[in-house]
Amino acid sequence: MADAASRLVSVAEQLLGAPLPVRVRAWDGSQAGPPGAPVIVVRNRRALRRMLFKPGELGMARAWVAGDLDIEGDLYTALGAMAGLLWEHDDEGGGRSLADTVRDPAARAAVRDLIRLVGPPLPPAPPREEVRRRRHLHTRRTDKRAISHHYDVGNDFYALVLGPSMVYSCAYWEDDSSLETAQHDKLELVCRKLGLKPGQRLLDVGCGWGSMAVHAAREHGVSVVGVTLSQEQAAFARKRVADEGLTDRVEIRVQDYRDVRDGPYDAISSIGMAEHVGAERYLEYARDLYGLLKPGGRLLNHQIARRPQQDETAYEVDAFIDSYVFPDGELAPLGTTVTMLERAGFEVRDVESLREHYARTLRAWVANLEGDWARATRLAGFGRSRVWRLYMAASALAFERNQIGVNQVLAVRTPETGTSGLPARTRTWNT
Repeated sequence: MADAASRLVSVAEQLLGAPLPVRVRAWDGSQAGPPGAPVIVVRNRRALRRMLFKPGELGMARAWVAGDLDIEGDLYTALGAMAGLLWEHDDEGGGRSLADTVRDPAARAAVRDLIRLVGPPLPPAPPREEVRRRRHLHTRRTDKRAISHHYDVGNDFYALVLGPSMVYSCAYWEDDSSLETAQHDKLELVCRKLGLKPGQRLLDVGCGWGSMAVHAAREHGVSVVGVTLSQEQAAFARKRVADEGLTDRVEIRVQDYRDVRDGPYDAISSIGMAEHVGAERYLEYARDLYGLLKPGGRLLNHQIARRPQQDETAYEVDAFIDSYVFPDGELAPLGTTVTMLERAGFEVRDVESLREHYARTLRAWVANLEGDWARATRLAGFGRSRVWRLYMAASALAFERNQIGVNQVLAVRTPETGTSGLPARTRTWNT
């Protein structure tokens, strides 16, 4: 009888219809696969049961979060090898489809061998960090619950990962920037695009831990209302505002953006929030923000985008992200976002891609997490820390490979006179 690792590699290659680009070390100490390749550690048979009963990304994610499956060596190298085999599999036209697997007697025999190797076929319970997937309703109640799952992990945990800036969106890097400097520069870039001036009113939608609100009030003299659905974020942001002596100019609310009624505002910033809105609600979101702006007011919408598909009706939310990271989060192509803003009445004046900036930011966050791993697991738990490590590292690779992007869209509620109020050479904010 072959050792466990050899059997696993044989089964995997038979099912995938391609050579396995990683090495496998199994629970019995055996190893198989290409010498020098990244090592996937299968710690127990339970990892295989998880993948057998939930084939694909979700089963692997469950095994990873539970600690049944691990990676030895550089995480990015291993994920890059696995991405080329699994997540980019269909696009590249290689390997075997599920239909081919079902029809192939040898592949069916490989599945039977896997079942024999796994032992009694009892499906393990999902890790407690998993959220039951459901239809994306994006009601006020479901959005609040989803935001709480992602952001109410603990402010100390986020401080460990994000650093002192407490900015949870991509930074704006110079070659020699620190993370803190790059996050300051991103906030300043947003303020310059919005053309903020002393005495103006800014609405910061999805204000997080108050970084944008504090920066805009302190550096540009504006009055700010920041709204978030996270109780923990709001408590942190309010203390931060008080410590900065800005309580007369910054108000932090636990409030849905759809319930803001005290417009008009001179400017609105929405940084890393629109991904939570959902496709069915996006036009409503755009119209609500349009209605909250004065004529001539500006919106800066900073949002992650996915690549468009030939058949947009086939788009499905990533199973791992939906179940463990951003419940109910949805990504849209950049063109769809621009179209929705225009349908709401906005004039879109500038679009800037920050894709490479986000990849570098994510690698910095992963380094922070890995650099203080013991404390991270004490703060957020073993499983949640593993969720964030996998999510951020895989996302960094996705940005680097142009599988997803992030864009700042500057839009104006241009009045009937047609006067946008923007300078003739708009990119002066980058100088």
